[in-house]
Amino acid sequence: MDPLPRRWYETEAAELAPRLLDKLLASTIGGRRVVGRIIEVEAYDESDPASHTFIGPTARNNVMFGSAAHLYVYLSYGIHHCANVVAGPVGRGQAVLLRALRPIDGLETIRSRRSGRPDRELTDGPGKLCAALGIDRSVNGLDLLATNSPVTILDDGTAPPTNPVVGPRIGISKAVDTPWRFRVPPNKS
Repeated sequence: MDPLPRRWYETEAAELAPRLLDKLLASTIGGRRVVGRIIEVEAYDESDPASHTFIGPTARNNVMFGSAAHLYVYLSYGIHHCANVVAGPVGRGQAVLLRALRPIDGLETIRSRRSGRPDRELTDGPGKLCAALGIDRSVNGLDLLATNSPVTILDDGTAPPTNPVVGPRIGISKAVDTPWRFRVPPNKS
């Protein structure tokens, strides 16, 4: 399995988002490897009032204005980490939120990091996904393509679904109806 090349990420967030479905998100953090298949994502860009970049570059969102294929990790409600993959050209303020995945490898590690939760609730939300993979603000700005990167996205040859489920984003209060949430069809996930 190979990492996806940088040029693959250098497209609009709304175009990249559905292409990330069924790719593999892998982390090796704390000496523990976890791999999961991406099954739900949401796109955000600077023209979008729900995006962190809508107000322009700040110390918090600066990573989103940088080079594609980097991680933008933020803390939501002061509790949950959320991981985004930077998209598009430098200076455009775009990213794709990783919302959910299906565990492939490292299930025992995921269970220990998400202790007491049933398996169906281990990685079914952006905060849960980050907790399961050990992702926090310490990897904000990380280049997914750097040699020995602790977090990367891999291509195992599985194509994204041709007809992903498309709908409004959730967990936001502005531009809620923008259909930039993409999911693997339920019969496949």
